[in-house]
Amino acid sequence: MNAVAPIWVRVGGGLELVPDHLRHGPADTEFPPPGGPWEALLLNGRLVGWAERGGLRVARQSAEIGQRLVNEQRDYLLGRLGHKLRSSVLALQESARQAAFGRPELLEGLFEQAQEVVRRAAGLEAAAVEPKDSARGVVLGAVLNLALPTATNNVPADAVVLGSEPVMVEAFTRIRDWLLGDSLNVEAQPMGGWWRVQVTAAGERKPLAVPELGEPLVRLIVDTQLDGWLDAGRSDGVDIYLPAYHLR
Repeated sequence: MNAVAPIWVRVGGGLELVPDHLRHGPADTEFPPPGGPWEALLLNGRLVGWAERGGLRVARQSAEIGQRLVNEQRDYLLGRLGHKLRSSVLALQESARQAAFGRPELLEGLFEQAQEVVRRAAGLEAAAVEPKDSARGVVLGAVLNLALPTATNNVPADAVVLGSEPVMVEAFTRIRDWLLGDSLNVEAQPMGGWWRVQVTAAGERKPLAVPELGEPLVRLIVDTQLDGWLDAGRSDGVDIYLPAYHLR
């Protein structure tokens, strides 16, 4: 196979085109990427990518590239979040030092600075910790009640997805903080072997102090920890594809 031939590799629950870094999802034989014709690459029954020509060797190559991209993206985000955490800790230390030596007016801001340290540390932990819970059937409505209790919930009662419930709660909580609109509306529709969850924000959105705690962190959690796919193409919200759970 030509080394520069385009190949779509699976990254979590989505696809990335190498070498152009375009994204497509979710990863499903029913939803081939654009620009074909492509042949599906399967490894042990799992779709691991699409290429101009299939075969076991190409499938293994696709799986290796996809895992490398997952590791690179995770390491990059951890590095950025670690840098932001160190900056906030240093700022807190300096404010506390000045407050202790003749600047008592700085005491009022110490609590908010400490809260910012906590937020950044929690984001770093969410990106760094590998989920320990095995994937199982989770009722999507129950997750939304925990993570988005004030959102308008139009999710069907039979929406059951496959994954770790604590990680799903973390993902939707992060989405709430990221979108940060006046109100949120959540809808879900079945789509092949997936549930497409649409989260829409109404009103003016406020930018996060640490952008990495928004889309980059949500993408890492959804794509790699939940084996789903995040589509952030809408200006008023996001679409999340999560694997559907089917009773056996």
